[in-house]
Amino acid sequence: MLKLTKKVEYALMAVRHLQNRKSAIQLCSSNEIANSYNIPKPLLAKILQQLAKKKIIKAVKGPNGGYKMARDTTEVNMTEFFEIIEGPVGLVDCFTNSECSLIDCCSIQDPIGKINNSIKLLFDKMTLAEVTY
Repeated sequence: MLKLTKKVEYALMAVRHLQNRKSAIQLCSSNEIANSYNIPKPLLAKILQQLAKKKIIKAVKGPNGGYKMARDTTEVNMTEFFEIIEGPVGLVDCFTNSECSLIDCCSIQDPIGKINNSIKLLFDKMTLAEVTY
């Protein structure tokens, strides 16, 4: 079963929350986002840090600080977004980690590779805006 991780779900919720602010300059605290969606605050803080480091959102420090969108969501494809949050996109570990002990005798590597590439191409073409609006 292909599933988004909770981290990706929470990241999408946070981005959607930030982009739906009435004013693009209005800051939003991590507490506000966490409380709005019952997201664990420590996990959300890490997610927001990852997004800020990659300049998807902007972090403003200080007593009146918070977060706001830094990039237009139409400029961010879903592969980039997933990789910021979870690392390389891959159905199975051998596509993201070469330490598989079965790599020499694997009989499904090619068909799984085709599926993996098709999914990655789909995510490459899909923008964050398409998912969060």
